[in-house]
Parts: sequence; C-alpha cells; structure tokens
Amino acid sequence: MVVRRFKSFTVAAFSLFLLLFSVPAISQEDGHATAHESADEKGFNAAEVIFGHVLNGHEFHFFNISIPLPVILYSPERGLSAFMSSKFHHGEHPHKGYMLLTEHSIKEMGLDPKKFSPDEIVAVNNGKIDPAVTVYDFSLTRNVVQMILATFIFIWVMLRIAKRYKSGVGVTTAPKGSQSFMEPIITFVRDEVAKPNLGHKYHKYLPFLLSVFFFILINNIFGLIPGSANVSGNIAFTLVLGVVAFVVILASSNKHYWGHIFNPPGVPIGVKFILVPVEFLSVFIKPFALIIRLFANMVAGHIIIICLISLIFIFGELSSIAGWGATPLAVGFTIFIYFIEVLVAFLQAFIFTMLTAVFIGQAFEGSHDDVDHHADPAIV
Repeated sequence: MVVRRFKSFTVAAFSLFLLLFSVPAISQEDGHATAHESADEKGFNAAEVIFGHVLNGHEFHFFNISIPLPVILYSPERGLSAFMSSKFHHGEHPHKGYMLLTEHSIKEMGLDPKKFSPDEIVAVNNGKIDPAVTVYDFSLTRNVVQMILATFIFIWVMLRIAKRYKSGVGVTTAPKGSQSFMEPIITFVRDEVAKPNLGHKYHKYLPFLLSVFFFILINNIFGLIPGSANVSGNIAFTLVLGVVAFVVILASSNKHYWGHIFNPPGVPIGVKFILVPVEFLSVFIKPFALIIRLFANMVAGHIIIICLISLIFIFGELSSIAGWGATPLAVGFTIFIYFIEVLVAFLQAFIFTMLTAVFIGQAFEGSHDDVDHHADPAIV
C-alpha cells in the first residue's frame, strides 16, 4: 500500500512538473512577446529558467501563479520595513525606497554582476542605489518557508507515530500506516549506521543521526515537488548541517584523537612535518566534504531535469517540427532522471548520516589497543 501511494505521488508530481514548465512556454509562444520584453529578452531563456528554479527567491511559482512571501528589512537609517514581495512587481518597481534586483535591472543600472546578484534587495534613491543606506534582509524566502513547513510536517509525523507507540500500536501489535514505513528506516539507521560506527555509544548519538537523516530526506523529497524550492541544493543549508556535524565531531573527540593528529605514532620525525599539517587540515576537510557532496548532488539533478525539459523549447524555437521531435526523447530522459532523483534523495540523506557517524566514531575512539575492549559484544 505504501509503495503504491509513493508511486502515485511520484507520477502526479512529475506530471505537474511538466505542466509547470509547459504552460508558461506555450502562453509565451501564443502571445509571441509580452509587453515588458526587450529585444534581447525575446525567446526562451534556459539559463533564467534553470537558475530561477535552483536559486532562492522571494516568491513561489505554480504555473503562471506567483505566491508572494513576506519581506522583512531593517536599516539603521530607515528603520524596520515589512511588506509582501508582490509590492516589487517582480522587480519592475521599487517600494518604500527598496528594490528587488533582477538580471535585467542589473544590466539596466550598469551594476557589477560580481557585487550584485538577482533577487537581492537594495536601497535606492531616485532609481539609483543608495550606498549610504545599509540593508539587513530578514525576509522569509521560499527556502526558509519551505524548510519551516518541512520541519513542522516532520515533527507532526514523528509525534503522531510516537503517540501510536505509546498507545501500544506497533508494540503489542503490528505497525500501522506511517509506522510501517518509518520503522524499517529507523531500524536501518540504527543497525547499519549507528551501531557499526559508534559501538556501545550509539544510543547517545542515535537521536542526532536520525534527526539529520530525516531532516535531509524530507527536504530532498519536498524539493522534487514542482514549484517548490530546492532547499538541500542551497549551499547555506548544507553549510549549516556541516557546521553542526563539525561541532558534534569536535565535542566527541578525546586526547587519543588529537594525539594521532599532532603526534602520529610510528612515523619518522621527518615525515611528521608533512603528515601533521595534512592530518590537521583533514579535521576541517571532513565537514567541508559533507557540505559540498550534498549540495552538488542535489543541485545537479535538478539542473539536469530542467535542462532536458528546456530542450523541447530550445528546439521549438528552431522549428515546430524540431520541437515536437525532441519532445518524446526529452520527456523520456526526464522521467528516467526524475525517478533517479527520488533514489538520490534517500541516498544522499544516508551518505551524509553515514559519513557523520564515521567521523564521530573516529573522534572518540581510543588507541588501537583498547578499541576491541570497548566494542559492543552484540555488534561484534
């Protein structure tokens, strides 16, 4: 039953995904050009579509409908300002002395693309950026809103499952509903991730590992829903997770861990001058690898999917025959990649959790002589 529902969800989500990118393109083709298009902006802009989906934003897009999000700004010179992002009219008009930058406005105002990026809010005065005004942006962007929603849903599901276990469902009887889906995953993380890498201390770290696993997983799954934000494909999201893992790793370390870094045993003194800096850098490289691995894998899949869909409209601009001819191939590959992304969503959550457990285990393990004495007999 759970597998059938999951298949239905993925098919429905992918169908909605195709419609999401098809409707705006068809409407543009029928209208040939909108009123606010300039000569160099006519036609399908694949880069704008790709980065518009991957990057953060101040609104959600479902079909041709935009859902604005709250903009919260603070400036020491102007005070606190709060309004909806729709007041910017997609970056075409300033509001309350602030402007939402777009690729077009950056070019029109002659701004340096290295210093200013699309979807950034800046203070303006008479149509020009006011450098005398400092802006602190606390807006609820789509990444933030979606992450909050995903967190609330995750907490609600877990509390609901815990309530069932307290009532005896799943303890004296077989698990039901969401329990039957979540229990094998929790057991898998415990038996295949926590116990082999953390030994007898796995109870201490299991809540952290489960929280990391499900938090990444639920945001990965949410990112596959058309019109949603790719939260786990945002470097800020993976950076925070990597920093949290880094703090836990350091808090779990002991003297043997640092002793092997700054004074590797059994190594000639001449080699230590080379090995010690490398070992010390590895302390920071480990969380950095976690950050980049999750970010790169999640953002790459979304870019591939949108690129494949964009091929339809790119060939369609050459000729309608080429567009229709490319459609079956593009759609076929997109369906294949989409289902691969569902697997990647689970796989990347597992890899991040597994590597975190490995690094924590390395941090608190003792010398080579006493590892076996501290191991859990049940695991060995």
